[in-house]
Amino acid sequence: MIYSCFDIGGTAVKYGLIDETGRFHKKGSVPTQTETAGGPGLVHKVLSLIQRQLADHPLQGIAISTAGIVEPETGRIEYAMSIPGYSGTDWKALIGEEFDLPCVVENDTNCAALGEMWLGAGKGCRSLAAVTVGTSIGGAVIVNGQVLHGVSHAAGEIAYMRVPAGRLHDVASAASLCRAAAKAKAANPEKVDGYQVCNWLDAGDPRVVPVFEKFCQNLADGLTNIISLIGPECLILGGGIMAREDLIRPQLEKALKTRLPEMMRQKTKLAFASLQNDAGMLGALYLLLH
Repeated sequence: MIYSCFDIGGTAVKYGLIDETGRFHKKGSVPTQTETAGGPGLVHKVLSLIQRQLADHPLQGIAISTAGIVEPETGRIEYAMSIPGYSGTDWKALIGEEFDLPCVVENDTNCAALGEMWLGAGKGCRSLAAVTVGTSIGGAVIVNGQVLHGVSHAAGEIAYMRVPAGRLHDVASAASLCRAAAKAKAANPEKVDGYQVCNWLDAGDPRVVPVFEKFCQNLADGLTNIISLIGPECLILGGGIMAREDLIRPQLEKALKTRLPEMMRQKTKLAFASLQNDAGMLGALYLLLH
């Protein structure tokens, strides 16, 4: 059986044809083009992709991982800051009217957490927290195999969490690290990305190393709050810069040792996401299958 899966972000729409075991039979991506098309153009793009897929494959259902706050029962986008005109999009109704296929819709960070629980770094765990470090910093909480949504459907939105240095979005996102590193190097911040920061760290740059250490301290403050409040079996870190586990794990483990009792720290496994760009689509499929 083949399912059509999507991961809708502010930059790109990733899509794949995946079977019930999580094996990809086809995958690709197209630009979101939010500046010109917005929400209505995005809907047309996704529906057109499904139409083309159906011409080649019988589909059993549609699974959508998406940016924004999602009302899980209806699949309606309640709020989406990064895609103009996307709030209010009613995916389940649109898919049902157009194709008469079952459909699930869930927030992208929640889907990434489900994907990692199913086939990735959290395999075998029934409770976990996932933290995605990128332009901002996102989070998801799974308890007894179920996503914790909260009354606002925004549980896990840790960008708003306060730590000693300030709001987590401002002091522990990859974007904040890049800005701080650019300032330390007197470089153009528009030309400094995570790859450049890691290159400086690999070279032991004396101006960037302290900036990175402070970033890890701030992130560790947020992780301490999560572990203290939820006590998950596993805490999974994802996002582009988290691919550099060799740089980040030693700093985080050192910081967590000073913040948590050993018993609490050792009970929660610190892991790094293993599914990369496929996590959202696989998590959405897991939700559809279950």
